[in-house]
Amino acid sequence: MDPITPDLADAIESLVDTPILLVALDFDGTLAPLVDRPEDARPLPAASEALAELASLENTVTALISGRDLASLRAVAEPPERTLLVGSHGTERWAPAAFDAQDEHIDLSTAQTTALATATRILETISAANPGTTLEYKPASIVLHVRQASPAIATAALHAARQELDGIEHLQTLDGKAVLEASVLEGTKGEGLNWLREVADATTVVFVGDDITDEDAFAVLRPGDIGVKIGSGKTLAQFRLNGPGELPALMQSILNMRSL
Repeated sequence: MDPITPDLADAIESLVDTPILLVALDFDGTLAPLVDRPEDARPLPAASEALAELASLENTVTALISGRDLASLRAVAEPPERTLLVGSHGTERWAPAAFDAQDEHIDLSTAQTTALATATRILETISAANPGTTLEYKPASIVLHVRQASPAIATAALHAARQELDGIEHLQTLDGKAVLEASVLEGTKGEGLNWLREVADATTVVFVGDDITDEDAFAVLRPGDIGVKIGSGKTLAQFRLNGPGELPALMQSILNMRSL
């Protein structure tokens, strides 16, 4: 069955005449299937090929926007050279020199470094006490993964983490699919998407994402933009695909329309 519904097909058809199109994608759970170990994630070949083809088109700009830090995102995604990147939930930003944009990099204050160290100690203790949970270390955050734990252990670990991290100054927690992230940076994918729109001078935006934090990006879409949710769950997106395996069909449809 074609994953592109008639309504989505009509929306894609409207992209043919927009002067500058921005196609922005989340990585984990969208461009790449979710895996137990973050370092093992890789984009589906068909999606990666479609991304490269879109990036090569005139007046079409591609971007990846992720909760990963930029170094991790580059390592697993191997994005096209012309693809803009937003990492760490909108707080890290990079664009090719041709866009003449101001990049944003992580530079923690002493207070933020202290808060991150406190959060790291807490989550290391919780993870050690809950079999099947793992930790992911990022420059400005630490992430508790519970996907490999039993449901009971996962629930207990997440509850303990939220409780013990609550109230730590300079720290915010972010919920995701089977993860809890403790970050010392304040940012959202919505802010990241707004930056991408401005840098690309985009007249229309397509954003595709699967996780709770992607809702911040769906929330800043404007009339005429297209939001596509991957998978189940409540969403602000207008359209939905069942999983990452259906993304290549969407990207190929956009590619076909922009190639006319």
